[in-house]
Amino acid sequence: MTIDALPRSCRGVYGIAVASELTGIGPQTLRLYERRGLLTPARTSGGTRRYSEDDLVRLARIAQLMEDGVNVPGIRRILALESENADLASRLEGSGGDSAGA
Repeated sequence: MTIDALPRSCRGVYGIAVASELTGIGPQTLRLYERRGLLTPARTSGGTRRYSEDDLVRLARIAQLMEDGVNVPGIRRILALESENADLASRLEGSGGDSAGA
């Protein structure tokens, strides 16, 4: 899939300094979140991190969960479950939402 085929919200356009400024999360913490598997920003061919709008939304969710006292493994699991739930809801919506015949 080419970068032009990606939805606009998925395109990594913000460098780490801009992402840090937009989210209020320091660059070192952004790198830590990546190492801990909480997000995976896109990379340029030279290896520079590029954060998307979706990444910024995810970072806001991570910050909210941290503020609520959830630890990193808990955040990882919550994010995975939320993603799975969104995928299932999308599939259900795509099938017309009629589960009476199932």
